[in-house]
Amino acid sequence: MIGTGISLQNDELQLAVTAISNDEIVGIPTETVYGIGANPNSQDAVDKIFQLKERDEKKPLSILISSFHDIYKLGVTSAIPEVVELYWPGPLTIIVETTLQFSDGVGTKSPNTIGIRVPDNYSTIELLKETGPLAVTSANISGGADAKSDVDAKNIFGDDIKHYIKGEALHGSGSTIIDLREEGGRIIREGPLKWPPSYC
Repeated sequence: MIGTGISLQNDELQLAVTAISNDEIVGIPTETVYGIGANPNSQDAVDKIFQLKERDEKKPLSILISSFHDIYKLGVTSAIPEVVELYWPGPLTIIVETTLQFSDGVGTKSPNTIGIRVPDNYSTIELLKETGPLAVTSANISGGADAKSDVDAKNIFGDDIKHYIKGEALHGSGSTIIDLREEGGRIIREGPLKWPPSYC
C-alpha cells in the first residue's frame, strides 16, 4: 500500500523522465527524507550527485525500484526473506550481492553489492515505473540537515537540480538499513522500521 504522494500530472512526470534521460538530477520525494536521484548507469549523472552533495566517494549510493518484483531484474544473488515483500514499499533498505554493475559510486564492486529500497510514495513510484531503477540519496550537503520537502531541497540546490517533484517526507529520517549478505540480516542503521520483525 502506497502511503504518501499524489499522482503526477503527465507534464510533470515527463519533465522528470526527460531530465533523467538527459543525465540530469531530479528531486524525489519519499516517506523518509526528500531525495535527489539520477540514472544509476550514467557516470556523468552519478558524478554530479557526488559533486553537489560534496559526498565522500567511499559512501556509495543506493537505488530505488518501483516494486518488490523489480528485484528479480537486478541479478540479486543474496537470499531475500519473505518479510521484505511485506515491508515494501516502506522505510527498509536491503544490501545485497548482485551480478550487475552500475556506475562507479552506485553500490560497490568486487563483489558487486547494492542497497535497494521501494519508497512509499506514489509520485516516486510512478516515476520509477517510467525510468527503471534510480540512484538516490538524501537531498542535503553531506553532514548537513536532510531536506524534508521539495521546497527545502530547492533552497539547498537551486537550479543545479533540473526538476523537483513536489512532495514532503513523513518520517524525516533515513530508512532502516539491513545487510542481507549475512544470515538473518545485520543492522547497519536503525530507522523507522524495526528489525528483525517480532513474528519472524
